Amino acid sequence: MADKTSKIVRWVLYVLMGVSVLLSVLFYAGGIDSGTLIQWGYFLTIATLVIAIASPIYGFIQSPGDIKKILISFGLVAVVAIVSYSLAGNSFSNIKLETLNITAQTSKLVGMGLLATYITAALAIVAILYSSIIKIFK
Repeated sequence: MADKTSKIVRWVLYVLMGVSVLLSVLFYAGGIDSGTLIQWGYFLTIATLVIAIASPIYGFIQSPGDIKKILISFGLVAVVAIVSYSLAGNSFSNIKLETLNITAQTSKLVGMGLLATYITAALAIVAILYSSIIKIFK
């Protein structure tokens, strides 16, 4: 069953990639306008969202024992988000905020996104180093 599903998913992804390449070539050749390409981007974004939601549900159905690992992963993501939000702040003055046409909350959310990226990158580097060191001793 898993082989059949993976083959279907692989071919659907090939088709989506082919349509994307075709639309890109047509856009640069002047065959379609930018609105069509943007609508295709919207479609791909929505499809990605649906797959991102449906894939874990399918995984739960296939192997219910892995729910614990997935919930731990979601918990870690939530912890990184909470830590990032609590450390983020607005470093702009009111005049600068008006010049940039943003609010203090927007500035804090952008800072949160940056901090979350930094924390995630640092954790990835630590995981790579850890796995390399463990491999040496095995």
